[in-house]
Amino acid sequence: MSKNTPKNFIFTKFLLCAILLLLQYPLFADNFDFNPNVAKAYRAALSLRLDEAKTLTNTEHRANRNNLAADFIDNYVDFFRIFVGENKADFDRLAANKDYRLERIESLGDPASPYFLYTQAQIRLQWAIARIKFEEYVSAALDIKKAAALLEKNQKKFPDFMPNKASLGVLHAALGTIPDNYKWAADLAGMSGSVEQGRREVEEVVRYAKKNDFLFEDEVLVMYSFLLLHVGNQQEEAWKSIKSAKLNTTQNPLACFVQANVALNTGHTDDAIKILEKRPKSADFLPFHYLDYMLGFAKLCKGDADAKVFLASYVSNFKGITYIKDCYEKLAWESLLNGNTNEYRTYMLLCRKQGKAVAEADKKAQRDAETGIMPNIILLRARLYFDGGFYTKAKTYLEQFPSKTFVTPSDKLEYHYRLGRICDKSGDLLTAIQYFKTTVQDGRTLPYYYACNAALQLGLVFEKQKNYIESRSNYNLCLSLSPKEYKESLHQKAKAGLSRIKGK
Repeated sequence: MSKNTPKNFIFTKFLLCAILLLLQYPLFADNFDFNPNVAKAYRAALSLRLDEAKTLTNTEHRANRNNLAADFIDNYVDFFRIFVGENKADFDRLAANKDYRLERIESLGDPASPYFLYTQAQIRLQWAIARIKFEEYVSAALDIKKAAALLEKNQKKFPDFMPNKASLGVLHAALGTIPDNYKWAADLAGMSGSVEQGRREVEEVVRYAKKNDFLFEDEVLVMYSFLLLHVGNQQEEAWKSIKSAKLNTTQNPLACFVQANVALNTGHTDDAIKILEKRPKSADFLPFHYLDYMLGFAKLCKGDADAKVFLASYVSNFKGITYIKDCYEKLAWESLLNGNTNEYRTYMLLCRKQGKAVAEADKKAQRDAETGIMPNIILLRARLYFDGGFYTKAKTYLEQFPSKTFVTPSDKLEYHYRLGRICDKSGDLLTAIQYFKTTVQDGRTLPYYYACNAALQLGLVFEKQKNYIESRSNYNLCLSLSPKEYKESLHQKAKAGLSRIKGK
């Protein structure tokens, strides 16, 4: 993969962007009163100060029982508690709140308000993401179907209501990249969309935000940055966009996550480390242990001696299910790079036994643990340098070793693949193309992901060169290959590429 930082598949990530967009206009009257108390609760919820947010909404409920804005913020509190904590007991305990809040909005809300349908859609989207976390895909698809229908209806009633347009844009872009094995969910939801359609809609909101007093412009820029990064293949533009958003990363763990995530995925690892080291750690915030994982991984890529501290903190403190296996494999890598093979084996045994293989990174870690094959230390170090965006260091390091150094079919294949990625990022496209073609030729019948990703990278290189015939051919080649590793995300990116060059 171009970057091996763990992430959910793109569809889920875009849905998360959609619900982060809360409200671009002050809520008022019509039982949606976004008064100073509720606004304070909103800011607290979005900063993961969930106990404070709940205290404020409870105060609002006592003062104004029918203020549906407070119900809306309550759903954010539940959502973040479930999404960040991944505690199944919390999910089961809070699930009934969805129907209760929807019933209140339907019975008390004013259908003439643009927030009447919009808030119902957002609540359903939040619970769809929560359900995806716990593999309740059918229920999630049904919630998404209902949310999309509400947003489409609201768009017809209020075509200039920008929050609605932004949410639809995110959904349409996500649907344009949904992997084949989740197509049944899109069919069940009765939805369609494309990357370009979604991008146009979000860009319209961005333009509006820049020209008007748009209360939550930063959330729109977060959404736009994720679109640029994950479907536009515009890494530097994504980094510039997220930096232009005035996110308070030292006082908001969620803002810290968003900016550091884009930094890690665009090769700005030093920036990610600085952001994550200054993250807020007060007991006032919901524990966000994933930030420890991100910091540990960033430091592992850079070669910092304290990477293990943060990776170990994640597996020790996080009680959820995702990236546990992946983190144990990263701990094993750290041990191997430091010459401790016994500790490597211990961590890989824990990788096999702990966590769940749901996320792609966890599935990959599980397969690695089950094979019992120890990675080539040279290729591992080069891979981590590359994943961290240290391209010159990766190139200088790997070029010390001739191809005859690598003996197994997997190592030979990875050697050419790694050099192709490094040359691509270093600007030597002709050499990169040759390495990628060699990787595809030698690896297309093997189970590893290198050939599939090499085909994807060829598609991206030729797209940049405006050679759309070759680009289309290689994107389709990527889709024709079925590696055991990273198939979903690689195919998503190929489909996004085909969508970008459609008609060219």
